Amino acid sequence: MTQLYLIRHGEAFVNVEPIIGGMQGDKGLTPRGVAQAERLRDRLAMGEIKADLLLASPLPRARQTAEIIAPALHLPISWDAEVQEIGVGEADGMTADEAWSKYGQPNFVDSPFLPIAPGGEDWGQFTLRVGRALDRISRQHEGKTVVIVCHGGFIDGSFQYFLSLPTISPFCQRYEFYPLNTSITHWEKVSRRGHLRWQLISYNDAHHLLENK
Repeated sequence: MTQLYLIRHGEAFVNVEPIIGGMQGDKGLTPRGVAQAERLRDRLAMGEIKADLLLASPLPRARQTAEIIAPALHLPISWDAEVQEIGVGEADGMTADEAWSKYGQPNFVDSPFLPIAPGGEDWGQFTLRVGRALDRISRQHEGKTVVIVCHGGFIDGSFQYFLSLPTISPFCQRYEFYPLNTSITHWEKVSRRGHLRWQLISYNDAHHLLENK
């Protein structure tokens, strides 16, 4: 049975500062984000997930999270650019005010096919990339358990892909599920009446952050 565990990165500086965080603007995890990833590492060290493969976005916030949890999974990290957050193009490293003043504030509900900035992705392109990545990963690693350290937008996109929600259409829009930092979303491929289907096993599982509070 193919298992995909999507893990959102820990709290990042781009989550608390008004900085557009592509490869240039992403300064990695805050001290709180590091602590969140360490608590997830300690949880995973108990053997909860028997993973065959650890994939991660190369953006610094996901890279740092993956590097923290990798020892608990006893796996090397494979970097996968297709599981990155939506591409921000020329807005990378700008403050939000600077970017919105120059390029306009993105509105993925009313204008899903306008990119954040030149060279960036629009929501339709991004969800196509998410679906392509999930299809590729699940096909290449059929029957395996794969952990993917990624981003909130990628997890949102997984719902569009696995639940066949509208993507490339005049009514394409962003579905926002607000996954918590270092939360786990678990998808499993199961057989139903002779057909293979993706089933959501758990979403936004971050109980490791509730301990000792």
